[in-house]
Amino acid sequence: MLQQIQQQETQALSEAQSIADAASLEVWRITWIGSNGKLKAIMESLKSAPKDQKPSLGKRLNEMKQVLDSEFELRKQGVGTTVARPAMDLTEPGLRMGEGRRHILSRTIADIVQIFGRMGFDVAEGPEVEDEWHNFTALNIPDGHPAREPTDNFYMSEQGGVRRLLRTQTSTVQIRAMEAGKPPLKVVAVGRVYRPDTHDATHFSMFHQIEGLFVDKGVTMVDLKTTLWHFARACFGPEAEVRMRPSFFPFTEPSAEVDMKMCIKGVWRWVELGGCGMVDPAVLTSVGIDPEVFTGFAFGLGVERIAMRRHGISDIRLLFENDIRFLRQF
Repeated sequence: MLQQIQQQETQALSEAQSIADAASLEVWRITWIGSNGKLKAIMESLKSAPKDQKPSLGKRLNEMKQVLDSEFELRKQGVGTTVARPAMDLTEPGLRMGEGRRHILSRTIADIVQIFGRMGFDVAEGPEVEDEWHNFTALNIPDGHPAREPTDNFYMSEQGGVRRLLRTQTSTVQIRAMEAGKPPLKVVAVGRVYRPDTHDATHFSMFHQIEGLFVDKGVTMVDLKTTLWHFARACFGPEAEVRMRPSFFPFTEPSAEVDMKMCIKGVWRWVELGGCGMVDPAVLTSVGIDPEVFTGFAFGLGVERIAMRRHGISDIRLLFENDIRFLRQF
């Protein structure tokens, strides 16, 4: 086997002497010292050698490896390692790429924010993982209220002694906005909210809301309805109308459901889009605002509902399935 190693080394060095370019050097490297080269094969055969001969054979193979590695480095200095490659023909036409577009919900949110921006509303943001104080207590939802039940919320483990949950409404942002600044406040917040609803054509466990808040001296229900009326006209057309039906929410008093009259497939009909009302004095007090001096209104509208009504979409699940055939329609 020692004789075989000597013969292989001599052959390798002889072939290296005739190398004149980088491409030939790369072929030599792969043939002799590559991961599947001849040197590796000889080393593998060492396993079958007699036990008493393995030390001397192993030493000789290491010497051969060093010789070939040195020869490669020497030849590399002479011819380099850049291998010429075929030129790329850039005159051939490439693949035509289709233009991308924003998701229908992203475009709807941008339109909504722009409309309220023209009415002087700033954009406010808040976390999606909330504590119970912002999601319930500050919004006048007391302990034991049905809205706090685990069946209606995605509760998480405690952090620092505070139980967390995925927010169920963007009303939490109005609390944070009133904590961060004093009146006058005029903000809208758009974001994801989470409720453990069974998925069907009109319900989903994650959806988007837009929350509006205006707090100042002398704010009334007239201001609220006027704001919603201007939004309806800008969003659904100049013939859209707004009506408010008496309702109840813990954080507003009085409260109302918001319906907007819009044209759907050539037919004008009333569609419920959310809730609204005057901010409850208890909510103002909880964030340090004097309800004897300031009043305010708040409203919450479903972004998916708006998108579905504007574009004639009948199933909310289509908005989240990412079926390209559906998305290309908008």
